[in-house]
Amino acid sequence: MALLAALTVVTVGIMYADHSEPGRVDRWFVDPTDDSVRAPWRGLALIIDFWGEPAGAALLGVAAVAGCLLLRRPRAAVLVVAGAALAVGTTTVLKSVVGRTIHGEFLSYPSGHTAYVTAVALVMALVAAERTGLGRAAGTALVLTTALVVGSAMGWAQVGLGAHYPTDVLGGWCTALAVVVATAWLIDRVAQRRAGGDRQDRR
Repeated sequence: MALLAALTVVTVGIMYADHSEPGRVDRWFVDPTDDSVRAPWRGLALIIDFWGEPAGAALLGVAAVAGCLLLRRPRAAVLVVAGAALAVGTTTVLKSVVGRTIHGEFLSYPSGHTAYVTAVALVMALVAAERTGLGRAAGTALVLTTALVVGSAMGWAQVGLGAHYPTDVLGGWCTALAVVVATAWLIDRVAQRRAGGDRQDRR
């Protein structure tokens, strides 16, 4: 799943490298260079957008970490911090590498707002799937559905407010999926090795 998401990020990035106009896929949805959201929906779009801004992102991150710790899931709390930070960091690096712009000067691919909220949603959905005892298939469906709903909401706000092209949103969503899944795997491997080392020390 992570490899497929990463491949999508790279492929779309190559397609729109150094572009400053919406592509054909972008035009299927809306003219992404204009503010297409009007009242009363504009207020909702701004509220959603807030959770990707520094203040809102900090509040969301703190709430997610606190929730994980209250549920006694310290590994998930680490994943919130590491996964979200790496997802945003990756989008920041990719923006400079790809060089796609919107409104002539703002780097746009992939969407950092979408990557951040999707990363947090992924972690919380993983915790929910574990807590409810869902099997692999149902748990995976819950995680992907949650990520899709949250990422789509932020993506709608970003495109509607004229901050991103639709394909930027896709790139941000896939970046979060690739980074969080890979980071979760790495955290689990490190925790398992430490647990194995502790058992050997007790012997």
